[in-house]
Amino acid sequence: MPRPVTLFTGQWADLPLAELAPLAREMGYDGLELACWGDHLDVRRAAEDPSYVDERKALLAQHDLELFAISNHLAGQAVCDRIDERHKDILPPHVWGDGDPEGVRQRAAEELITTGKAAAALGLKIVNGFTGSSIWHSLYAFPPTSQAYWDAGFEDFGRRFKPILDAYAELGVRFGLEVHPTEIAFDIASAERAVAAVDGHDAFGFNYDPSHLGYQGVDYVEFLRRFQDRIVHVHMKDAWWGRGDGSAGVFGGHTSFGDARRYWDFRSVGRGDIDFEEVIVALNDIGYGGPLSVEWEDARMDRVHGGRESAEYCRSIDFAPSNVAFDAAFERADE
Repeated sequence: MPRPVTLFTGQWADLPLAELAPLAREMGYDGLELACWGDHLDVRRAAEDPSYVDERKALLAQHDLELFAISNHLAGQAVCDRIDERHKDILPPHVWGDGDPEGVRQRAAEELITTGKAAAALGLKIVNGFTGSSIWHSLYAFPPTSQAYWDAGFEDFGRRFKPILDAYAELGVRFGLEVHPTEIAFDIASAERAVAAVDGHDAFGFNYDPSHLGYQGVDYVEFLRRFQDRIVHVHMKDAWWGRGDGSAGVFGGHTSFGDARRYWDFRSVGRGDIDFEEVIVALNDIGYGGPLSVEWEDARMDRVHGGRESAEYCRSIDFAPSNVAFDAAFERADE
């Protein structure tokens, strides 16, 4: 059967869920991947209040929408990051607290564990999100950076995330890291080191998003095959690259998304350079049957237009794997 097509609500968190849910259904979505900000999902209430869980479920059911995963990228970002004033804008006040960096990191870890409890209360198996990174700022390796320096960053990630993953394992939930610049894993090589840093923990997986890999020059189809047992969820998001006027490179030149000078930018699904047909082939090869969740980002396009066309595109590009050998018809009946 075709995979369900869902909408990640993170980029729509300015709309109340009661307003977004009917719009998502009208745009053609089968379900939602709820962001744990805005009013879409309060993880503390979901973890503690069954009536709140019932209310969220009833709202989605009213519009014939299913729920497959929840995502808490914002709290996850603060678990391992070097905390600065930007984090205050994305974190709930109870996580930011007095802004003391180590206190913020510890409260963010607690919030991520609470998110796992919320997922379990909702009957879900997947929480997607970010990890942050204590070593992202050293990406360019100058001043000269040793492997020991980077090893310490991965050790910091492992130390902070293994207790979270242990809690998830007890809850029957897996964490899906969206491999992404600014996270501990941002390509295949760093993803391999991240898996090793948590000792191959079974609760650690990946929320696959090819848009964050392609413009870097990372083989985004090979990523699926390399980590096939850890692909817990899939984001459908497109990007194009190799454009611009040559004045802002792959690092972005401190320009904003949508700036015409950029070498790369996100595009509505199907309008960029990601080869989604090869993505679907690889998903079939690895046996992934979960949702295709549209994370819609395109600075130049009306989002309702983009949301609708992205749902249509995902349905057009998806196909079930074959259950027969195409050349079986040529075999002799007596063989």
